Amino acid sequence: MAVGRWQAIPVTGRSGVLVILAAGALTAMHTIVRYLSADIHPFELAFFRSLFGFFALSPLFFRHGVGLIRTAQPKLQFLRGITGIGAMLTWFYGLSLVPLAEATALSFTNAILGSIIAAIFLKEHLSRQRLAAVFTGFLGVLVILRPGLIEWNVGTLLVLFSAICWGSSVVMVKQLSRTDTTVSIVVWFGIQLSLLSFPFAVAVWTWPGWTDYAWLGLMGIFGTLGHLAMTRGLKLIDSAAVFPLDFTRLLWAGLFGFAFFAEFPDLWTWVGAGTIIGSTIFFLYRESQAPPGPRPRR
Repeated sequence: MAVGRWQAIPVTGRSGVLVILAAGALTAMHTIVRYLSADIHPFELAFFRSLFGFFALSPLFFRHGVGLIRTAQPKLQFLRGITGIGAMLTWFYGLSLVPLAEATALSFTNAILGSIIAAIFLKEHLSRQRLAAVFTGFLGVLVILRPGLIEWNVGTLLVLFSAICWGSSVVMVKQLSRTDTTVSIVVWFGIQLSLLSFPFAVAVWTWPGWTDYAWLGLMGIFGTLGHLAMTRGLKLIDSAAVFPLDFTRLLWAGLFGFAFFAEFPDLWTWVGAGTIIGSTIFFLYRESQAPPGPRPRR
């Protein structure tokens, strides 16, 4: 019954729900990273996020076997692993230095970069409506940051570099989704990040406390669930169309930042968030009027 109702929702709506839920799960993971980074180095956190996230997928191996890692594009999978580890290490380190909402706002530059990369390399169409949604959302981010007033430091630069890597990585996900399953893409990513992050973690290793392991496990679960939902959402419609929905991470970041770190967004944050929400609603309305495209690989 529930599956039938879900399938009855237009493909744009299903993609939107998945991406928004993914944004919430990933922001919850980022909140845990920020909390634990006071005692555990971000590089070590990146390793545990990958390791526990991979463990969260283990039930799928018992059900489907090693066929889960079947891929038609191993070279692209490997390249995505390289960009992914660069994005994760710099993002986790940046989170330890920059407030959660501010880091999230800065990371939205990956939407602009990702849409441009998708248009160049995947030949995806950037309609006026999509461009308007992306750039209006980015204007909302600029309202929040108020260029010239924000303090530029190492953390800020790391977050911006991470955004470049994530923008490239998401475009690769869209390309991979044409031939590989959602679970295969996520499993490959988990394996590679666990292996690639381990040397960085060893260099700064300190043993976590017993209570920290519960948080680390939760961090891995949120990361994996968010990644699965985001990857599935990207498979349903063009990545350029999905990117504006990623702006909802700012709302999640504001909520978690206030609840856990007493970081209350100022007036400009709310104005910028309103701009972002407006662009997202406009995007969803325009996409719902468009004729459905071909059904993607499940």
